Amino acid sequence: MRTIVYGAGGIGGGIAGLLHKARHDVVAIARGDHLAAIQAKGLRVRTPERTFTSKLTAVGHPSEIDWTDDDVVLLTMKSQDTPAALADLEAAAGPNVPIVCVQNGVANERIARRRFEHVYAMLVVYPAMFLEPGVVDLHGTPNAGLLDAGRFPDGVDATITEVCAALTDSGFVARPDPRAMRLKYGKLLDNLSNALEALCGLGVFREPASREFAAHMREEAIDCYRAAGIDYASREEIGEMRKEVFELGEIKGSRRAGGSTWQSFERGLRGIETDYLNGEIVLLGALHGVLTPYNRLLQTTTKRALLDGVAPGSYAVEQLQALVDEAELLDEIEG
Repeated sequence: MRTIVYGAGGIGGGIAGLLHKARHDVVAIARGDHLAAIQAKGLRVRTPERTFTSKLTAVGHPSEIDWTDDDVVLLTMKSQDTPAALADLEAAAGPNVPIVCVQNGVANERIARRRFEHVYAMLVVYPAMFLEPGVVDLHGTPNAGLLDAGRFPDGVDATITEVCAALTDSGFVARPDPRAMRLKYGKLLDNLSNALEALCGLGVFREPASREFAAHMREEAIDCYRAAGIDYASREEIGEMRKEVFELGEIKGSRRAGGSTWQSFERGLRGIETDYLNGEIVLLGALHGVLTPYNRLLQTTTKRALLDGVAPGSYAVEQLQALVDEAELLDEIEG
């Protein structure tokens, strides 16, 4: 099996680097300064236990790969980049290459299944940081992260079993699970707070008001799940799985900063995955008659802040709460 890691940033870069270090056949697809750095000097991977440079093969587009029947694609870009990436992939590799969605949210599998026959869902509980081209920090120890996976919409087969075995051999815990989407819906409950951290800054969840705001977002999501009949793993279940696999370790010269949305703000990117996190709950609410003012407010505010070039941590949670209260009052008046 050859693994093609498509979108080798923080999540994908760490996976590609560890697979290559463990002598698995891997090709990374990256872009921009990050691709140039990998091609020139290799990918530098830093963990609490070691630092190494992986001289793996890296290209900028699926068309640069000579595809074979033994290839499996790990899709690791942010969700907003998935549709265009899959169009390029289908044109280069055809519709039969297996696709593993190693991404937050629950929309990527549906997007991929429209084009590809063999699609897999992978839980991502994995503290990776990517702020500098050619360098990825993986703060999990003794394992880099938790990557359980299964077929979409359910089941397991020989392909995902082999993928999980390779990842486990490389320093992750990755187990075949026939109900992987249940895990991903559970993980989404935590990812709803990504945007809150980006807007209000690191350490925001030490504040009671922030924890209360996040609880409202999760309550909206759970109400939507119930209305839609969606099964999900609880936060407690995901948390216990995480504790069994890794804890956060220190890397010399690096500190664990924020999550994926915070990193997008910090790097000055023009796109974020909020539409596929909080926006997923807003969509479910619209489909099933559930009000979602907290998730809607966070979705719209985060996108506007990014487009305006607002620095991470520029909002106070009290500002966001006031906006939610104002929106709810307006709905009452109009209703």
